[in-house]
Amino acid sequence: MGYLVGVTILWAFSFSLIGEYLAGQVDSHLAVLSRVVLGGLIFLPLLRLRGVPGPLAAGLLLVGALQFGVTYLCLYRAFAYLTVPEVLLFTVTTPLYVTLIDDALARRFAPVALLAAALAVLGAGIIRYGGVTEGYWLGFLLLQVANAAFAAGQVGYKHLLRRYSAPVPAHRLFALFFLGALPVAGLAYALFGDPRMVPSTAVHWGVLLWLGTAASGLGLFLWNQGACRVDGGTLAVMNNALVPAGLLVNLLVWGEEADLLRLALGGSVIALSLWLNARFSRYARLGGAAG
Repeated sequence: MGYLVGVTILWAFSFSLIGEYLAGQVDSHLAVLSRVVLGGLIFLPLLRLRGVPGPLAAGLLLVGALQFGVTYLCLYRAFAYLTVPEVLLFTVTTPLYVTLIDDALARRFAPVALLAAALAVLGAGIIRYGGVTEGYWLGFLLLQVANAAFAAGQVGYKHLLRRYSAPVPAHRLFALFFLGALPVAGLAYALFGDPRMVPSTAVHWGVLLWLGTAASGLGLFLWNQGACRVDGGTLAVMNNALVPAGLLVNLLVWGEEADLLRLALGGSVIALSLWLNARFSRYARLGGAAG
């Protein structure tokens, strides 16, 4: 649980950095590709494959392609059809996919976890909802693919490490995650990237370096390790904790305007969903097996 909280704080600051220094200035697909490359460079020297089961290695490539590659390809394409508030609104369905995919892989149905995820969606929706425009269905579909891919990646990672016994620690396999994402991120830039929107200042390069090494490299690794230590319901709820955290950072650090009443009410609903799952779900094991 501590890993998830720490990464949520890290990503809350990273989200603001993207909005303040990269959005509209550096091509978003190039930014994603740079994050994949930089994150991979951190873990590639640590890679050890001797004795690693083939299905585990293949699975890690797949979850990397899903959690980073497909997710961001669809996310950034959705911006062509949706306004920013619509994108933020439609990403709050991620916890539902986390819970449903986790239950499907475990061949069970956990109604409390599903209720907790639904409450988390409600809480984030309270914070972000501002109405939608007409003609958004294609963008909405792209966002749902992105949400499902991100959910499948983190849940799949947790189940992979629990199912297969690896002869080396998790950090010596995590380069496979970025190697799986690299072809998808590269294809996204080749198809949709704008070669004119390249980093042009030291600030651009500094933010990209931070996002690639800290947010994507360290952050994604710790997030997935945290996912291995909690149940599906708690993981689903934590996927939406970034919403109030990101708003608080924007409010306190950059002085952005926010509806404090919505923030307090939505954050309280998310907190309630976390407590509900931990208190009543028969599958809530906060100290569960680590990957």
